[in-house]
Amino acid sequence: MKNGLLFLFISLAFTTFGQKHKSKISTSDFDIQAFNSKVEVAEWLEKYDYVAWHTSDSVSASTEEEKARLGREWFCYQDDQNTWHAVYGKFDGTDFDLVFHYHLDDKYHIHRVYDKVDTSLLNGYSRALNTANNILKPLRDTVKVHMNQFIRKNSDNTFAVWIFPSFQPNSTAVYGGEFIYTIDGSGSKLLKDDSYFQGNFRGFKVGEPRDIWLNYRELDKPSLGGIFFVIYYQKYFTKIYLDNKDFATTLIKDDNGKFSWMHAQKDIKKK
Repeated sequence: MKNGLLFLFISLAFTTFGQKHKSKISTSDFDIQAFNSKVEVAEWLEKYDYVAWHTSDSVSASTEEEKARLGREWFCYQDDQNTWHAVYGKFDGTDFDLVFHYHLDDKYHIHRVYDKVDTSLLNGYSRALNTANNILKPLRDTVKVHMNQFIRKNSDNTFAVWIFPSFQPNSTAVYGGEFIYTIDGSGSKLLKDDSYFQGNFRGFKVGEPRDIWLNYRELDKPSLGGIFFVIYYQKYFTKIYLDNKDFATTLIKDDNGKFSWMHAQKDIKKK
C-alpha cells in the first residue's frame, strides 16, 4: 500500500508559529477546503500549546505559597486584540480564584501581569473545561494516557474544547483518540460531540529520526488530531504520513527549508 502512491498536488504551504501561510487550491477527489480548515485549527492549537508550555514553566518557578493555591484549572485565550493570555488558578464550581496571569507579547516573550480578568470569562471557560473533562473521565481513568486540553470561545458564544494525547513522559508520541466537544455558553451543557477514538491508543518513541505511518485507514479524510500530530511532531521524524482510506498525507520540505503539505492518492491496484 505504501509503495502504490500516485502523487497529485501540493496543497498548503506550512510555516511555524508566528508566520503566515498561503493556500494553493487544487481540484481533485481530495477535499482540500475541509483539509485547509482543519489545518487552520491545528495551527491555532499549536500556538495555544506554545503559550501553555512556556507559561507552565513560569508557574513551576514560582513560590510554593502561590502554587499551593492552585487547583487543576488553567487555560489560554486570546483577547480582542488577539493577544494571548494564560491563567492558572482554582475553580470551585462557582468562582475562579486567579493565581497567575501571563500574556505573550508580539516578540513571543512571556510576561506575568496583574491585570484583572473578567470573572464571567474565567468562570465560563473553567466550567466548560470541567464539563468536557467529566465526559471523558471514564476513559481517562481506564487508559492512563496523559492528555492536553485546549479551549476557544466561538463567535456564537459557545465553547470548543479539544482534548488530545500529549507528548508522554516516556518520550512517546501518541495518536488514535481525539476528543472534540462543543459546550453551551454557560459552560454547562454538551451541544455536540465530534470525538474520534480508534478503540486504543498507538504511539511511536522519538529518538531515532525515521519515517512513520499513522493508521487512519478507516477514515476518508485526515482527522484534526492527525493533522495536529504531523505539525507538532514533524521535527522528531523524517516524515509522518497520515494513512487514510484513499490518500496519504504528509509534509515535505523543499531546498529552502520550507514545508508544504502533499497528498498522494493510493494506487488501488497495489493496495
